[in-house]
Amino acid sequence: VQLQASGGGLVQAGGSLRLSCAASGRTASNANMGWFRQAPGKEREFLAAISWYGTSTKYADSVKGRFTISRDNAKKTVYLQMNSLKPEDTAVYYCAADGAYHVLSIRPAYWGQGTQVTVSS
Repeated sequence: VQLQASGGGLVQAGGSLRLSCAASGRTASNANMGWFRQAPGKEREFLAAISWYGTSTKYADSVKGRFTISRDNAKKTVYLQMNSLKPEDTAVYYCAADGAYHVLSIRPAYWGQGTQVTVSS
């Protein structure tokens, strides 16, 4: 699976952004997908995951209620809608994929290249 993330940018605190991650490859249609982020000097952090059919989702406590993960299997694309953004959400955001949903939040097999999100105060 190859992953291409996009949609990052600069936004003011309280604003919104929507990230997209397009998947390609012969197993892209049934890959479980998720989002992580890494801020400078910090470890990579799991944010959200969605099962390949979209029936199961899970979120980190830090983003629950503000971020929403969704997917469009016809487009082989997963989205991360981010609302009520805070300066501490500033990070490089990565999409990820794995054939096993329970592994996705821990050690996904596939990674996208990352997209920068900067939230100004």
